[in-house]
This record gives sequence, C-alpha cells and structure tokens, in this order.
Amino acid sequence: MHFQRQRREEVNINLTPLIDVVFLLLIFFMVSTTFTKETHLDVDLPQAANGGAVAKTETLDVVINAQGQYSVNGRSLVNTQAQTLKRAIAEEAGEDRTLPFIITADAQTPHQSVVTAMDVAGQLGFIHLSISTREVETN
Repeated sequence: MHFQRQRREEVNINLTPLIDVVFLLLIFFMVSTTFTKETHLDVDLPQAANGGAVAKTETLDVVINAQGQYSVNGRSLVNTQAQTLKRAIAEEAGEDRTLPFIITADAQTPHQSVVTAMDVAGQLGFIHLSISTREVETN
C-alpha cells in the first residue's frame, strides 16, 4: 500500500494584522493624550535704586492694598476673588493684551494677593508684566 504524502504548508507569520494593531494603538494614544500648555509669565522687575522716570503710556494698573483689596485703573473691586479681578481686567483691557500690566502692592500685602493678580494676568494672556517699586529714600 502506497500512501500519498501530504503537502506541508510553509509556516509563516502574517504581519499585516500586527501592523494594523500597532497603527491603531498609535492613533489611539495620539488622540487620547492630553497636552498641557505651560503658562509662564515674563516678569520685568524694575530697578528700585535707579529712579529713572518711565514714559507715561496707556497701562493697566492693578493696585493692591495692605488688606488684599484690588483696584483696577482706579476702580475698587467689590471683593478679592480672582474671578472678579479677571472680569474687571478683561473689561478694562478689552482685546488688547499688549498693554503694560503693572502691579503695585503695599509692602504689607499678603503674598497670595500678588500671586493671584499675576496668575490672572497670565490666564488672560498679558505679555508685559511689571511690579512697581518706589525709589529708596536716602538721608
């Protein structure tokens, strides 16, 4: 009795489904990844010892008193919440985010109030931020 030999199939791995799965995973991670935008404020700290006069241009002045109360361009705000400050600044500046943003704070002002004002400026997109100082008095 003579049996016919069965043909042996070549053993190979089909890479097409593997490549499809890898591309699908790549697309999934690209779409689902959240990108955070780091916000940095460029702070231009003036020299206190040099009492040079600054040319007066249109600016956005935020004054903070010793109790942490805000005033935007001479208008006092009703409370110390960041949302109130944000609305007042947005109303004063309109769409112009290139205005010089000047923070003037009392020496006894809580640090959190100044940081809140800087944070609001960064959230609104102001690019010219400075903190005003006074000239050192010499005897």
